[in-house]
Amino acid sequence: MSYRFPQEPLAAGFLNAASRFAGTDLMQNYLASASEVRRSHLPALPSMDPQTTHLLYLHGFRSSPRSTKARLVAQRVAQAHPNLEWWCPQLPPSPHDAIDMVMKGIAHWPRKSMAVIGSSLGGFYATYVAGMTRCRAVLLNPAVHPARDLTLYIGDQTVWHDPAEHFYFRPEYIHELRAMEVGSLTRPERVFAIIAKGDEALDWHEMSARYPDSNIKLLEGSDHALSDFETAHLDDVMAFINPV
Repeated sequence: MSYRFPQEPLAAGFLNAASRFAGTDLMQNYLASASEVRRSHLPALPSMDPQTTHLLYLHGFRSSPRSTKARLVAQRVAQAHPNLEWWCPQLPPSPHDAIDMVMKGIAHWPRKSMAVIGSSLGGFYATYVAGMTRCRAVLLNPAVHPARDLTLYIGDQTVWHDPAEHFYFRPEYIHELRAMEVGSLTRPERVFAIIAKGDEALDWHEMSARYPDSNIKLLEGSDHALSDFETAHLDDVMAFINPV
């Protein structure tokens, strides 16, 4: 089913929550539900939410902090938000070890003013983090069934950004992924997903259905990497994160 993006201005509630973006055309053209395609806008962020003071970025499978999207967010943080605590770790191949490192690293972060961005497999991890902390989360073409999909990748793998760097994706990692599956999020309104129908790696129907009550920006085309991230999506991501 195709969707025609709405053209109306953003609801005033969100502009009040992110007042420095007032008067812009950011944060529009969204789907509120995957089960019922309809015109809607992002709801107003809860007024008690402070600006984000701590931001975590989780990269995808075979990726790294050197990914294009991770570097673009890091650059924006350095240039425009120097007071924001930023962490984009290199995740180990083991899902258990990856999430263990992440949860220990954010153990003392303020839950009400922290946020996470996750891409692909990192989106699956970010969903876990959001489920455990109820923090704000941005998901970029998030993997929703990695325990199923990554069975095809058991064995020796190379890192996208350095083919000379190898790692072994072990069979037990599939069981670790299954153990990390969380149910419905208790704060779905604090999740914003950017999902591309043109994703060549993941099914957009499954991605959309996983977050039925969250804010979804559904793209008619694009690709898994969101190649137009800098020009078409970075501003939206930062507006939702609302960093100090």
